Amino acid sequence: MTVLGLDGCKSGWVVVVADKTRFVDAFVAPNIASAAQTGAQRWQATVMVVDIPIGIPDSGKRAADTEARAFTKPRSSSVFSTPVRAALEAASYDAARAASIAATGGTSLSKQAWAIGDKILEVDAFAKSATLTVREGHPEVSFRAMSDAPIEHYKKTFAGATLRMSLLEGEGLSLNPDHGVLRTRGVDLDDFLDAGAMAWTARRVDQGLAASMPAVPEVFSDGWRSAIWY
Repeated sequence: MTVLGLDGCKSGWVVVVADKTRFVDAFVAPNIASAAQTGAQRWQATVMVVDIPIGIPDSGKRAADTEARAFTKPRSSSVFSTPVRAALEAASYDAARAASIAATGGTSLSKQAWAIGDKILEVDAFAKSATLTVREGHPEVSFRAMSDAPIEHYKKTFAGATLRMSLLEGEGLSLNPDHGVLRTRGVDLDDFLDAGAMAWTARRVDQGLAASMPAVPEVFSDGWRSAIWY
């Protein structure tokens, strides 16, 4: 059993490879299809969990995002509302804001959400024809579940990074902070740790131990069972 955990970075995707007991390796892929292909060919990976929304709403908010924000307090700001499909497919930020306001009855779109729109659509297109199991995760949800207590420290602080590394080590995922993946331009330590959290979740999905927010996934017009897994 080998699984993949993915987190977006400036260079594409950071991928952590894990088996049922340990960290195996990590690499950077330019796109999600390449990540899946490398994982399948080199390690026979069968499950992938990605830190990106899967299941794009047509209007309003996703229950997954609302529940995740409540669960991750005081790190709630790490969970943003998934844009509606019309906003993601708009040609410009101003057009996206207008589309969001129209589809939601008044809610605009943050620049943070707009900035990762391409990655959301990339995963949306890939997942439709993927040959391995693909699920959505969120690192702060997974770290909160590992700790069984609120996460007080922001991930980019020394205390925050140390805590998250310790949580992963406690789950058999000891990520080497000197790993070569961190010498890749555009990859930061928190990207590596977040991918590790996604690998932890992927392992739980593979073992049938994962839970989801919401417990009964929502289904939008794209047909996906939309939920954050942990």
